[in-house]
Amino acid sequence: MEDRIKAVMDIMRVPPDEKIDLEKDYDPGFTGKWMKKKEAKETLVRGIRLLAEMQNKLYAQDQYALLIVLQALDAAGKDSTIKHVMSGINPQGVDVHSFKTPSGEELDHDYLWRNFKALPARGRIGIFNRSYYEEVLVVRVHPEFLASQKLPPILKDKHIWKRRFEEINNFEKYLVDNGIIVLKFFLYVSKEKQRERFLERALLPEKNWKFSTADMKERARWDEYIAAYEDMFNHTSTEWAPWYVVPADHKWFTRLAVAAVIYNTMDKLNLTYPVVSEQQKQALLAAKEELENESGDPDDKAVRKARAKTAASRKKK
Repeated sequence: MEDRIKAVMDIMRVPPDEKIDLEKDYDPGFTGKWMKKKEAKETLVRGIRLLAEMQNKLYAQDQYALLIVLQALDAAGKDSTIKHVMSGINPQGVDVHSFKTPSGEELDHDYLWRNFKALPARGRIGIFNRSYYEEVLVVRVHPEFLASQKLPPILKDKHIWKRRFEEINNFEKYLVDNGIIVLKFFLYVSKEKQRERFLERALLPEKNWKFSTADMKERARWDEYIAAYEDMFNHTSTEWAPWYVVPADHKWFTRLAVAAVIYNTMDKLNLTYPVVSEQQKQALLAAKEELENESGDPDDKAVRKARAKTAASRKKK
């Protein structure tokens, strides 16, 4: 199983310093050809349990943080991916931020400011549902958005995208060098699958609320967005923060693929629970003895229950 997951990860990863063509190099309908939907769902359930254990260690160790960046065209399934992959994670250790149109206050700062404020603390997982990459995607497709940004006119030149790519790479290198691991996913949905999902939103009453005429306007700019994404990948998939192009036509595969990349990345960090000192061990033993003797009952129920849990935990390991 590990070899198959690694193979899929290699297929999804955008090689640094190489130019890619989304349509030629990646298939939004790809499912690995080694797993059926039912098996994938069962594997995801097991994977979520493993992720929960990894998160506990991440929090307890309190050295690393994990930043997950999710980008996609409309109806690719970002929200449902977050919901399913993070379903077994302790919500106290995860922060989700959705970055929409910048506010007046945000426009008075540099474009990374609002993202910097939302970075995860050590021991936590942060998810950016859209991110600073919007500044080289939607802003690039819509020049009027750039025009409204409070930049000096001299900086709104033809070199702005190259500068922003360099700034983003430097920003992510800074994060990684400070223990914030950056994972970037592009959920790649096909134009036909997007059409199908938009139709569902328009026809099904329970999905009507998801439909937006703005989404239809953005769909008309499909080719422009694909070109912007390709240029972004070609300039910002780095050794320290690579992009993963995740096939998104089949949501069951998308969720498993994202979970697999997150787990494998965290597994490489060698996360462990903190080792207690000899002094702490002695204090624990003293507390244990005091608690066990507190009731005066040799067959104390709480003691039996605690010992049973300890035995079960050791058996799992």
